[in-house]
Amino acid sequence: MTNETFDPLGIDQSPDPAAQRRAQLAALIPEAFSEGQLDVSALRRALGGDALIEGGERYALTWAGKANAYKVLQTPSSATLRPQRDLSVNFDEAQHVFIEGENLEVLKVLQKAYFGKVKLIYIDPPYNTGSDSFIYPDRFQESKEDYLRRINDLSDDGTLMREGFFRKNSKESGHYHSNWLSMMLPRLYIARNLLRDDGVIFVSCDDNEVHNLRLLLNEVFGEENFISQIIIQSNKRGQTYKDIAKTHEYLLAYGRSEETPLFELSKDGDALPFEDAKGKFDLWELRNRNPKFGKHNRENLYFPFYVCPEELDSNGYAKVALEPNEKFRIEALPRNSEGKDGCWRWSREKIRTEDTTSQFAVVVAKQRRDGEWNVYQKSRKSTTKAKSLWDETEVISEQGTVELGVLGLGGMFDHPKPRGLISKVLRIATEADDLVFDFFSGSATTADALLRLNHEEIADRRVVLIQLPEPTDSQSAAAAAGFKNIADVSRERFRRVISDIESSSDLVTRAPTNLGFKSFVLSPSNFKQWRGDGIDTPEQLAEQMLMFAKSEKEGAAVEHMLYELLLKFGQELTTPVETLDVADGKVYAIHGRKMLFVLESFTDVMIQPLVDMKPREIIAIDGVFLDSDPLKSNLDLQCRDAGIKFTCL
Repeated sequence: MTNETFDPLGIDQSPDPAAQRRAQLAALIPEAFSEGQLDVSALRRALGGDALIEGGERYALTWAGKANAYKVLQTPSSATLRPQRDLSVNFDEAQHVFIEGENLEVLKVLQKAYFGKVKLIYIDPPYNTGSDSFIYPDRFQESKEDYLRRINDLSDDGTLMREGFFRKNSKESGHYHSNWLSMMLPRLYIARNLLRDDGVIFVSCDDNEVHNLRLLLNEVFGEENFISQIIIQSNKRGQTYKDIAKTHEYLLAYGRSEETPLFELSKDGDALPFEDAKGKFDLWELRNRNPKFGKHNRENLYFPFYVCPEELDSNGYAKVALEPNEKFRIEALPRNSEGKDGCWRWSREKIRTEDTTSQFAVVVAKQRRDGEWNVYQKSRKSTTKAKSLWDETEVISEQGTVELGVLGLGGMFDHPKPRGLISKVLRIATEADDLVFDFFSGSATTADALLRLNHEEIADRRVVLIQLPEPTDSQSAAAAAGFKNIADVSRERFRRVISDIESSSDLVTRAPTNLGFKSFVLSPSNFKQWRGDGIDTPEQLAEQMLMFAKSEKEGAAVEHMLYELLLKFGQELTTPVETLDVADGKVYAIHGRKMLFVLESFTDVMIQPLVDMKPREIIAIDGVFLDSDPLKSNLDLQCRDAGIKFTCL
């Protein structure tokens, strides 16, 4: 095992999506690369002559600034996330996360730790109504570096600078749709990277951008992974000031792959209207009512049932058989809605596997008023597929306002999403211990819905919320209540929902599950960033090397460095951390002490106890060795002999 001193260029940046894609392509088609560069001719040979498009007209979504949006995506972030214990609830035990910061930069920071782990992403981005303010690369003449410097503008305490940060995307802008697409593309691209192979994303939108969003999602996720464009009846009365009163919004759903499963929903109490000694059931007619199908093209599904009219159950249904005899003597044939020879939905083979003889028979018949007999399937199924039109009271936008008011946060958001909408998404897209992301958190409805659904089902779904610290309007109810920005309001709702659940009357019989959250804020890195520009002489290089004798910044807090390193080494923010006293020092352990972090101090007497723990890896910052190269070299040597990977930052 080769031990290493960590490259400063690697620790201060998030993964590069373009480099990751190139590596994946090289692993898949190595013959398409020559000396590390893509050979398009070789790629064409490998894929076949007609597989690549070169010039000419083709079907594609394009807009002004698309290339720049990809550059923004591909440029790594040097930021990190700083824990905020004072703003958290039950920090050490919490499995939920709230992050304050610009969501694209936060997503880049999280990408390595959460790559391929998320089951559901729900987002409610700006609808681009002409009055929205959001971040986008609107200055197409500026360089990529200038743009990144602008969006990474951080104050001394790590919070994002407010002034000039948000841009109103007016419809009078020449790049009105382009600006919105440039904002959305990199975020959706990273969202796809975060999803599991069976993951799914739901995106709320309205008529302003639904046409462009559908095309953009096709590009990022693949048209073959489109699941549905759901219509949400968000306003039953409608926007009456328009020529046609608008009553709906949309919810677009895409899978990470074609294998993405969605779960069925529980039926309402009245969905099974009949009952026998075995329980409730519904009746589904067994004949295929569609006149396009019948004896003429489904001959194997055209055959008679034979009814026994004397043996009726308590509901008046008769038993049936596939073969006639003295008891089963009345013939029942499938007739379509036009009275012609139709067909059944099930074949003889399928029917023979079902119960047709007991008192709880699955296939039964009932006589009509005209004397003919209909054949039915008794369905006891208690779930049903979600429909593409959601019009329940629970999904109306007004419900979101009511729910915030109950929590004492009324009037702080104009159009908060209703809890019932997100709950329905959670029910069809997640199971008991899945991970959920929402990086346009807004009023934190996703956290509210998830916590309450967990409590109802005694489940352990986890959520990561990301919210931009958008300043509250000085005249708003939020500002009057003392909230400086939207992230403050989101976090407060998170707290109040937890308190509401903890005080609920059913806690006597049902213990709360997975309550609490860790709060973080987007911040500059705790480690120095290597600057290769401006070094023209050996003396300047030596000076830069001297500055990097210690990689951590002066005064960097141990806990801040720990969480930054957890992310850099691919660990989730909720990874349990064990603090260990080792000899006369302290180390931090994760994964059953398989990975140890040495961040405070180090002495020679600590080496043997650390090695005896038999960790997989030991990570230390250079500053703990107090400029003692022999001490660091001794630890490195002992780790080599024990087969332990040693990384010094």
